[in-house]
Amino acid sequence: MMVMNDATMSESIGGTLKPGMRVRVLQQIPHGGGGGDGDWSTTIEGEVVSFGQAKTGAWFAGSKDDRLWLDRVEIRKDDGEITVCNLDQYSRVEVVVE
Repeated sequence: MMVMNDATMSESIGGTLKPGMRVRVLQQIPHGGGGGDGDWSTTIEGEVVSFGQAKTGAWFAGSKDDRLWLDRVEIRKDDGEITVCNLDQYSRVEVVVE
């Protein structure tokens, strides 16, 4: 199993994730609210359809082309559903070896 959870995902896994690979993506949302249950998390598993960077509509980001660029992986789940995950520092990508 290969685990990726770097703040610069595209640099660390850009050459690793290829269409057809099976991956598991764990995403967490830090939740510091009073009386909360801690972090919220979800796991998505399936086959990589595509991986790359895409810009958002965030005009205030002040980055390349005045947009915020996000690492995104498109996954086809076992039931055929297509899911797009925006990867950030709270994301963990595991390559599943069967």
